[in-house]
Amino acid sequence: MDLSPEMRIERKPKLSERVVLALRTQVLAGEIPVGHKLPTETQLTEAFGVSRTVIREAIATLAADGLVEPRQGAGVFVRERPAPSPGPFSLDIGNKISHALNVLEVRLGIEIESAALASIRRNNAQLAEIQEAFFEFDRLLELGEATGRTDFAFHRAIAAATNNPFYVDVLEALGTRAIPCDVSSPWGTDSTLTRDYQEGLQQEHLAILKAISDGDPDAARAAMRTHLSASQQRYRRRLHDQQADYGSGRTAP
Repeated sequence: MDLSPEMRIERKPKLSERVVLALRTQVLAGEIPVGHKLPTETQLTEAFGVSRTVIREAIATLAADGLVEPRQGAGVFVRERPAPSPGPFSLDIGNKISHALNVLEVRLGIEIESAALASIRRNNAQLAEIQEAFFEFDRLLELGEATGRTDFAFHRAIAAATNNPFYVDVLEALGTRAIPCDVSSPWGTDSTLTRDYQEGLQQEHLAILKAISDGDPDAARAAMRTHLSASQQRYRRRLHDQQADYGSGRTAP
């Protein structure tokens, strides 16, 4: 999906920012589990095709965010994230659709304003990170691979662009529950997660990205509201269909 010329930004993200985005996404998605060591500096240098200085800068950023912990002579390890205080975030809601609707209510209360603030406060690097996640979604969609983690990265990048860390904290507390339908499986494994479905999500993401790129807080609010409200409707339809199937005896409880 191509962006119009006026939406493109002149400054490309720094190499270290690309490394940070990739590693942060892997850590938050659990691809590098808590307590496990990151690849060595040499391995990361080869994997990303960048210098040691770039890798060190990226690791310093992740350490400052509290995601990793360098241990002298041992390497860099993924830190255990403190459990949220008892409350809605501590519930094991899994992928239940009714609970996903509850999560979306929380996201509506948070992300509409975060999109507006991002449109005002974001810098070029932060805009580039949002755009990077957007294009990564496109890439994964073309490959038929799971897009849920990148979907989360897109929303997290917007939260980070508010320059208010509490917006990021809320999304990270929700974690995989924020994007429950496609975190671990390609869209093709669920009959409802068709390519058309995913392309519809990406069209909504495009409207959000354009508003933030344009520095238009009202449009950003409207685009995020439309996106999350549409997600609510999609989940309500799934819940209705699930209940109908159960009522007819076609599914197990």
